[in-house]
Amino acid sequence: MHDPSRRQFLTSLGAAALVPSLPRALFPAVARPFVPRGVIVRTITAGVALERLSDRATVERTLAVLARAKRRFEGEGYEVQTTRITLPPLVASLDVGRLRTALDDLRALDGLCAASGTMLGLGPVLLADRADLDLAPWAAELVRSTKTTSFSSVIASPAGGIHSNGVRAAAAITRAVADARPTGMGSFQYAAAANVPSGTPFFPVGWHEGPTSLAVGLESVAVLREAFTGVHDREEARRRLTPRLTSELREVERVATDAARADRLRYGGIDSSPAPLGDDSIGGAIEALTGAPFGEAGTLQACALITDVIKSVPVALCGYSGLMLPVLEDKVLATRAREGRFGLRDLLLFSSVCGTGLDVIPLPGDTPSTTIERIILDVAAQAVKLKKALSVRLFLVPGKSVGDAVHFDDPRLFDTVVMRA
Repeated sequence: MHDPSRRQFLTSLGAAALVPSLPRALFPAVARPFVPRGVIVRTITAGVALERLSDRATVERTLAVLARAKRRFEGEGYEVQTTRITLPPLVASLDVGRLRTALDDLRALDGLCAASGTMLGLGPVLLADRADLDLAPWAAELVRSTKTTSFSSVIASPAGGIHSNGVRAAAAITRAVADARPTGMGSFQYAAAANVPSGTPFFPVGWHEGPTSLAVGLESVAVLREAFTGVHDREEARRRLTPRLTSELREVERVATDAARADRLRYGGIDSSPAPLGDDSIGGAIEALTGAPFGEAGTLQACALITDVIKSVPVALCGYSGLMLPVLEDKVLATRAREGRFGLRDLLLFSSVCGTGLDVIPLPGDTPSTTIERIILDVAAQAVKLKKALSVRLFLVPGKSVGDAVHFDDPRLFDTVVMRA
């Protein structure tokens, strides 16, 4: 799912901060020829067994672990986009008074992570089914005062079903984080989460429980595009994609398990979701398969096929391991939205066979809170009915109405139009 803060985080730190120049002597020995890989490592995520938000020493040790894991992957020929830390949902146990004092600890952890070029995920700040409206202004302050930090709140769970009060709280938080910055970019740091399991390496919904672990999230759209080019038969596409993706993910798993073993950590698995980036568009891969523009007839079955293959790869999977359709982060999706070929409800339909839900959907800045609440409730209902992990990250564009053009001064976000809520 979009990594909310990843966009602004990469921009704020600059490429040099995230991809330091390291002497080859620091890389671990490579037993096989050094060759470029077919997938990009979107994130190496360490889930940390933190007990107190004031425990900076544990976070510092984990940052060192991530640095070693990153060098190992780079030594094996992989490009590593980001490193991340996820925490247990410690914030969810705090009352209003302790929430305010926790901001100081969170700012300190955020600064610690930012200095190392690492992103921080707090996990759910609300677990219980209650309309905790005090969280909305607190969330806005968190967004304003941090650079790398993402978080979520629960709107549905396997045990509790739909959290109706939690949905109301999520709508209030969605509005608050959108208004926290004049550009609306605070929306990237929060999502409402339904049935999202621990161990998810992608943000903003990633969270942790249990012993400290290491997991990986990928950018693998190039593998899909290669498999689908020149193929319009469903079964041939499946036959071509499955072995290609299996080969790539097994190599990633080999490196990841070695990295975890070297630091005596639990290996958490791979989120096999083919996250898009730049010209590597999931919308383009789908169009290569269907032979039609994204949103036209055939899109749903293509989404279903890709999801089936993603979930069938014989490696340890974690997180969504499904199909991401982030409108603002995908070149082709942004273009097709501008052409009016699909809308929010089409994306909700595709979510029935995909893996993420509604991700970075540009909506009018003045969208009523009641409408936001109904959208979130629809996703919660879908997640409960289908027993799957989904999330909602809406991007409320300040000062814009339905059909207005949206432009970003960020090469990782694509121009499109505001969609109807």
